[in-house]
Amino acid sequence: MEKKLTKDDLKEIENQLSCPSGSKGIEVAVSMNVKNISMTKASIDLLKIANNDVILEIGHGNCGHLEYLLNQAANIHYIGLEISKTMNQEAILNSNSLGTSMNTSFELYDGEKLPFENNSIDKIFTVNTIYFWKNPNVFLQEISRVLKKNGVCILTFAQKKFMQTLPFVNTKFKLYSTEDIILLVNNTPFSITDTIHKKENIKSKAGDDVDREYTITILKQ
Repeated sequence: MEKKLTKDDLKEIENQLSCPSGSKGIEVAVSMNVKNISMTKASIDLLKIANNDVILEIGHGNCGHLEYLLNQAANIHYIGLEISKTMNQEAILNSNSLGTSMNTSFELYDGEKLPFENNSIDKIFTVNTIYFWKNPNVFLQEISRVLKKNGVCILTFAQKKFMQTLPFVNTKFKLYSTEDIILLVNNTPFSITDTIHKKENIKSKAGDDVDREYTITILKQ
């Protein structure tokens, strides 16, 4: 029988999901990679990565999906961006173990200002990070700034009605439905060109079997 999680346990899970740190953060990141890999791979597939693309991922975790991404095309340059120092270090270790350091770079940032030039990135994706954005409208403006004019941004998130059932989801999360995302994007330079809804059975971070509904939104400007 699995141990019942206490309120303190649930709070710790929420804190680690928003910004993994220390040895516990490394454990949570391994779990996140396993549980989110189908969401991440589906997002990567929809980027339609081409040879020589510069790809930015916002909130890469331990980057256990890096090899899958780099195998999409030739001469890709991947840039990973994180607010978590622990995840930044774990991703660098993972990249080095794959021998892909020549094709990758990892940077830390403040969660608000992207440290890149205007029109410098071909494709951007982010999975399960929007819940923690400090100012979503301003941040989408910032993503638009660094994305090339013919670029694409993939925004992937679990649906609000699913997230509300998870016991560790509390004040650090801002939840979204498809309608919420449409309203958000309407106030930015982006337009939604496609919305893909998916459903899968997973074991939650609280140890329960759950049906997760998630959405991949394709944005262009």
